[in-house]
Amino acid sequence: MKLLNTYEDKDDAEIALSLISGEKRLASERDSTEVIYNLFGQPSWNNFYKLKMFNLPLLQKMVEQRKAGHQLYDEAKHSEIVKMLKYAANSFELIIPEHWL
Repeated sequence: MKLLNTYEDKDDAEIALSLISGEKRLASERDSTEVIYNLFGQPSWNNFYKLKMFNLPLLQKMVEQRKAGHQLYDEAKHSEIVKMLKYAANSFELIIPEHWL
């Protein structure tokens, strides 16, 4: 398990916990007067998609637009998302699916 995300709101953290699959847990810690909620779980593209991280829902739409030859396909935004995914893939030891690139 790895730290997937951090939340300031307990309800948001509990919702996120319920969304992901695999081994998971939520841990809280105090930072001066605030409580921070750390979500630990299995790093996977599926879990990151469920958490709406790394613009994965937008990437899905963009890949579909590109595949359909849609005129609204934003190549610059796609490139920006891929850069972020490369960082995430390296950090979490994941492989980016070829059809996302």
